[in-house]
Amino acid sequence: MNPATTSSAGVRAVFPKYSPGFSLGFIGMLRFHDQVQLLFTPKVGFYEYKTEVSYFGTADSSLDDFPADEGNTLNNTTSTQMLTSEATMVELPLLFKYRSQRFNNTRMYFLGGASYNFRTKAQDEADIEDLVTTGQDVSLEMGMGFEIYFKYFKFAPEIRFSHGLNNAFRRENTIPELADAISSIKRKSITLYLNFQ
Repeated sequence: MNPATTSSAGVRAVFPKYSPGFSLGFIGMLRFHDQVQLLFTPKVGFYEYKTEVSYFGTADSSLDDFPADEGNTLNNTTSTQMLTSEATMVELPLLFKYRSQRFNNTRMYFLGGASYNFRTKAQDEADIEDLVTTGQDVSLEMGMGFEIYFKYFKFAPEIRFSHGLNNAFRRENTIPELADAISSIKRKSITLYLNFQ
């Protein structure tokens, strides 16, 4: 953030806020060995992205609608604005999976790979939002889980971490006070998967 820039001079801080999401997909598997597999797990995710923008006290009338925080003096007032964006993402992960040897009815596994993700909403529709992001991304994924064997199916709870590689920020269509206050946006997530096979 450059405080000398006129358009972003009133912006104090920009914070991404945690927000839950939901995804549903299926598993395609290529088995190289009992312990080594290649997985293709396409899914559709429904997400909500929230960003909190904090402003310094300002005489700009356009910011008068934002309530000032209690306890601040007249010369140190701040106001906040919550920006919300909803997105439906199609995600195409390709992952290598390594499993331990089976012990009784359980086994542990690790997996890692990459995913190509794209948003179903057109970019022209996304460009009207206050904080604009691109609709495509590539991410690295890594996780671990357990396979639990039952009589007729296998249940595998899994936790997976995802880190986006591309800068998703679309500066030219973002509102001016944020365009100069943000240099990069990268998508990150922690996901709990419940797999049934």
